[in-house]
Amino acid sequence: MSEPTSLAEVRARIDALDGELIRLLADRQALVRRAAAFKKDEQAVRAPGRVEHVVTAARERAASAGLSPDVAESVWRAMIDAFIELELTEHRAAERT
Repeated sequence: MSEPTSLAEVRARIDALDGELIRLLADRQALVRRAAAFKKDEQAVRAPGRVEHVVTAARERAASAGLSPDVAESVWRAMIDAFIELELTEHRAAERT
Protein backbone atom coordinates (compact mmCIF):
# COMPACT_ATOMS: atom_id res chain seq x y z
CA MET A 1 0.00 0.00 0.00
CA SER A 2 1.38 3.38 -0.93
CA GLU A 3 1.81 6.12 1.63
CA PRO A 4 -1.06 8.60 1.77
CA THR A 5 -0.13 12.01 0.44
CA SER A 6 -2.75 14.11 2.23
CA LEU A 7 -4.88 14.23 5.35
CA ALA A 8 -7.95 13.69 3.18
CA GLU A 9 -6.45 10.46 1.85
CA VAL A 10 -5.55 9.28 5.37
CA ARG A 11 -9.13 9.95 6.47
CA ALA A 12 -10.58 8.20 3.43
CA ARG A 13 -8.48 5.12 4.17
CA ILE A 14 -9.51 5.18 7.82
CA ASP A 15 -13.17 5.43 6.76
CA ALA A 16 -12.72 2.45 4.46
CA LEU A 17 -11.10 0.42 7.24
CA ASP A 18 -13.92 1.41 9.59
CA GLY A 19 -16.39 -0.01 7.08
CA GLU A 20 -14.49 -3.29 7.03
CA LEU A 21 -14.35 -3.36 10.83
CA ILE A 22 -18.13 -2.85 11.03
CA ARG A 23 -18.71 -5.79 8.68
CA LEU A 24 -16.35 -7.96 10.75
CA LEU A 25 -18.01 -6.89 14.01
CA ALA A 26 -21.40 -7.77 12.55
CA ASP A 27 -20.05 -11.25 11.76
CA ARG A 28 -18.68 -11.50 15.30
CA GLN A 29 -22.02 -10.42 16.72
CA ALA A 30 -23.81 -13.15 14.79
CA LEU A 31 -21.43 -15.72 16.27
CA VAL A 32 -21.82 -14.27 19.76
CA ARG A 33 -25.58 -14.64 19.43
CA ARG A 34 -25.15 -18.25 18.37
CA ALA A 35 -22.81 -18.90 21.29
CA ALA A 36 -25.37 -17.39 23.66
CA ALA A 37 -27.76 -20.20 22.79
CA PHE A 38 -25.33 -22.67 24.36
CA LYS A 39 -24.87 -20.70 27.58
CA LYS A 40 -27.19 -21.44 30.46
CA ASP A 41 -26.48 -18.63 32.93
CA GLU A 42 -24.78 -15.28 33.52
CA GLN A 43 -21.51 -16.88 34.63
CA ALA A 44 -21.32 -18.76 31.34
CA VAL A 45 -21.91 -15.49 29.47
CA ARG A 46 -19.27 -13.59 31.45
CA ALA A 47 -16.73 -16.46 31.19
CA PRO A 48 -13.78 -14.61 32.75
CA GLY A 49 -11.31 -17.36 31.82
CA ARG A 50 -12.37 -17.15 28.19
CA VAL A 51 -12.13 -13.36 28.26
CA GLU A 52 -8.54 -13.51 29.49
CA HIS A 53 -7.67 -16.12 26.86
CA VAL A 54 -9.10 -13.93 24.08
CA VAL A 55 -7.34 -10.80 25.38
CA THR A 56 -4.01 -12.62 25.67
CA ALA A 57 -4.37 -13.89 22.11
CA ALA A 58 -5.23 -10.38 20.90
CA ARG A 59 -2.13 -8.97 22.57
CA GLU A 60 0.06 -11.64 20.94
CA ARG A 61 -1.49 -11.14 17.50
CA ALA A 62 -1.15 -7.38 17.88
CA ALA A 63 2.55 -7.62 18.68
CA SER A 64 3.08 -9.82 15.62
CA ALA A 65 1.16 -7.41 13.39
CA GLY A 66 2.85 -4.23 14.59
CA LEU A 67 -0.10 -3.00 16.67
CA SER A 68 0.47 -1.83 20.22
CA PRO A 69 -0.57 -4.72 22.49
CA ASP A 70 -1.94 -2.14 24.96
CA VAL A 71 -4.18 -0.66 22.26
CA ALA A 72 -5.33 -4.11 21.24
CA GLU A 73 -6.13 -5.04 24.83
CA SER A 74 -8.14 -1.86 25.36
CA VAL A 75 -10.11 -2.38 22.16
CA TRP A 76 -10.73 -6.07 22.83
CA ARG A 77 -11.85 -5.50 26.41
CA ALA A 78 -14.29 -2.80 25.29
CA MET A 79 -15.59 -5.03 22.48
CA ILE A 80 -15.95 -8.05 24.75
CA ASP A 81 -17.74 -5.99 27.40
CA ALA A 82 -20.19 -4.71 24.81
CA PHE A 83 -20.91 -8.21 23.50
CA ILE A 84 -21.32 -9.58 27.03
CA GLU A 85 -23.92 -6.88 27.71
CA LEU A 86 -25.69 -7.80 24.46
CA GLU A 87 -25.75 -11.47 25.47
CA LEU A 88 -27.00 -10.67 28.97
CA THR A 89 -29.76 -8.47 27.57
CA GLU A 90 -30.83 -11.25 25.21
CA HIS A 91 -30.71 -13.86 27.99
CA ARG A 92 -32.89 -11.68 30.21
CA ALA A 93 -35.36 -11.10 27.38
CA ALA A 94 -35.54 -14.85 26.68
CA GLU A 95 -36.23 -15.54 30.37
CA ARG A 96 -39.22 -13.19 30.29
CA THR A 97 -40.84 -15.03 27.39
